[in-house]
Amino acid sequence: MQKSKVLSTESEAGANERAGALIASALRTLEVETGGINALAAAIHDGLGRSFIAAVELIRGAKGRVIVSGMGKSGHVARKIAATLASTGTPAFYIHAGDAGHGDLGMITPDDVVMALSWSGETTELKSLIDYTRRFRIGLIAVTASADSTLGKASDVTLALPDAREACPHNLAPTTSSLMQLALGDALAIALLESRGFTAIDFGVLHPAGRLGAMLKFARDVMHSGKAMPLVPLGTRMSDAVVEMSSKGFGCVGIVDARGLLLGIITDGDLRRHMRPDLLDKRVDEVMTKDPKTVRPDQLASEALEILNSSKITALIVAEARKPVGILHLHDILRVGVA
Repeated sequence: MQKSKVLSTESEAGANERAGALIASALRTLEVETGGINALAAAIHDGLGRSFIAAVELIRGAKGRVIVSGMGKSGHVARKIAATLASTGTPAFYIHAGDAGHGDLGMITPDDVVMALSWSGETTELKSLIDYTRRFRIGLIAVTASADSTLGKASDVTLALPDAREACPHNLAPTTSSLMQLALGDALAIALLESRGFTAIDFGVLHPAGRLGAMLKFARDVMHSGKAMPLVPLGTRMSDAVVEMSSKGFGCVGIVDARGLLLGIITDGDLRRHMRPDLLDKRVDEVMTKDPKTVRPDQLASEALEILNSSKITALIVAEARKPVGILHLHDILRVGVA
């Protein structure tokens, strides 16, 4: 029995030691990669900043698209950079460096700009892409750690990444270097987005699906309108207002004047606060909350959700020039995935 306890204790100690080693490994990786990002930021403050500006201007001045290419891990990063550029207002696509010399060069036009990623700058598969851009005077941006490499010397703009140690303990597997390439690509995409004035509305046009699409829906896309709106005119008896509120099922009723302008709202909470025997004989004017919170039809549904949450209410009237055009319920916003 005693021996079993000893073995159990030793096993637990071994498991704890392995867990500690794994956590230490994760933290070392993050620390090394953080060092790479810090080195990249310092480089942008220094000479890399001028090349960064030149790259942005070259892309902005192009009539065509950005073609991003690379091999190996650089190729995977290139594919993601192309996707980020395209989704933030800079038309772009990825070409596999190996396929470029086997016909995919035909996808590139003189109006395009090519961005080639290679840490060493000597990737053999990029040769046909480099030669093609030089032959037809197509803009070439190099993302490399060696400005003096074949790629670096041939390019119109060289984004020379600073030297950094890989997180791999053997300093071999692309880790820190891949992260730096990716971060620089993100920086280019966001700089281009901001310089073009690319808005959340523009973003929504390119992201109609998934949670991003839901977050970028407008109040007009989710609201109930027409006869579904619970509305009664000023001077209505509370008994009739309660019937309207109950039949529409939003837990509230809007109060409008003769011109159709929204003057107030009565909610379930207002009914509880004014509950007394003569409540149903009163006029809505005496019970309503004046100047209720509203949203515009062109406000994002995510903004409406924030108002609902912060105000601790479940419905909002959608108004345009103070006239109700719809009603928005918390459940409708959650149903389309805005949360």
